[in-house]
Amino acid sequence: MTQEKYDAIIIGAGIAGLTAALHLAERGLKPLILESGEQIGGRLAGAGEIQIQSKTFPLEHGVHGVWSSYVNLRHMLQRHQIVSQLRPANDEQWIHLYAGEVRRANIGNTIRNSIIPAPFHYIQLFLIPQFLSVLGLRDWLSIFHVWSVLVMAIGIDPFVENQPLQGLTFGGALKAWGPSFRSLFFGLTRNGLSTDPHDVPLAGFLAFLRFYTVMRRDAWRFDYLPNGGGEVCEKLAAKILALGGSIKFKSRVKRIEKDGDWITHWEQDGLAGANSAPHLILASDSPGAESIIRNSFPADNLFFPHGLSHAVIRLWFDVKPRKRTESGMFSGDFVMHNFFWLDEIYESYRTWGNETGGSCIEVHVYGPQDVLKQQDAALLANVITDLYRAHPDLRNHLIGQLLQRNAGTHTLPALGARGTHLGIETPWENLFCAGDWVRHEAPCFFLERACLTGLEAANFVLKARGLETYEVKFYPPPEPMAGWIEHLMMRGRKQRNARRKRDGFQQ
Repeated sequence: MTQEKYDAIIIGAGIAGLTAALHLAERGLKPLILESGEQIGGRLAGAGEIQIQSKTFPLEHGVHGVWSSYVNLRHMLQRHQIVSQLRPANDEQWIHLYAGEVRRANIGNTIRNSIIPAPFHYIQLFLIPQFLSVLGLRDWLSIFHVWSVLVMAIGIDPFVENQPLQGLTFGGALKAWGPSFRSLFFGLTRNGLSTDPHDVPLAGFLAFLRFYTVMRRDAWRFDYLPNGGGEVCEKLAAKILALGGSIKFKSRVKRIEKDGDWITHWEQDGLAGANSAPHLILASDSPGAESIIRNSFPADNLFFPHGLSHAVIRLWFDVKPRKRTESGMFSGDFVMHNFFWLDEIYESYRTWGNETGGSCIEVHVYGPQDVLKQQDAALLANVITDLYRAHPDLRNHLIGQLLQRNAGTHTLPALGARGTHLGIETPWENLFCAGDWVRHEAPCFFLERACLTGLEAANFVLKARGLETYEVKFYPPPEPMAGWIEHLMMRGRKQRNARRKRDGFQQ
């Protein structure tokens, strides 16, 4: 076993692990990050480069939005001067294909700039002729069912109230909706949760809807990283190393054990090794965390959220399409689910687009599985065909293409029963968890949840060492109207449950 001494070992070099390591190193501790891959960043990492007509373009695992409510992530990036300035999103377009007809409506600014307070701000969409043109008779007849699900999102906070709603899915809750309404929210769900709505637990969807839109209009505001996530991760890693931290790549942790200190057993290029430290932070993705825990302890009763795979496709053209916003979503009969015009978002792509008049789009395909199982050539052909349906003026202008398949590590937000879903503190002394899969009452997701849990895991270590902890930023409260409705519904539900318990006791 190596004789190097570390104050803490962190498994995983994604945002959660980098956040934890940075805050520990800032306090003078010596953290070691063990990363199974060959590069830093996890799902936010860069993904190499590609050359299209003698121009080199940086790649990544996919575009990420930094939402207005990502308060802890934004604070960390600003405090450490990781990103000088984020690029604000302008607008998002909904493109719907049904029965061979394409309809589109710009909905992003309508929602976030609505003059109607939350949770009624979606009503503003009905003032847009383009939006109304997408709706049919069945949609109008189902408005009551639409409102009932939105009300459920206002009145139930699954994380805070410990409401797993086991066995219920978002797709099942939308069976009574009209086809266009269902397609709109299916599209929002695929974009937000990266999978087929029929696979999304209802608790996860309600928490997602609360955090991203229904409780506040400005929750819909977000920004882009101007040079992608790879730059962010590399800068975070550089700061950790400069402060005395260490990173070992290609070190896949197989199991852990406690023998005084925590011992991590890992493999690197077929060779076994181990490191030890008094504190351990498990900050890998959910499938990786599950494998390590089950190889180390009796853990049959523990719940781990599923990891999801998806496909990212980038297409380059020598012209710019006429009808476009910088990003948006596809719904209905399209095979792909969202899009980002990179020549409107990333600096290197913008420079190329301005110089040549060209454009580049990134689209994501989140399923279903029979679509993702298609051969690369077939999936590419289907996406290109569908894109020409949305933008016929791009035909005969394709100059480059790339299909990238991301492994099944993207977390499907879900809530396990209390006691089975690991939180930051675990049943094992001085073992903490961090990541977007970790149970936490905070209403946040993905990058923000990873950052928050990484920060709080570091705080537990700092507290144990008698060192000053870091401030955790709070999330903005609901708008007054949404907060009032939430209060009434939660109070009414508590009174009803109390009556049921009292009546049951009397019987």
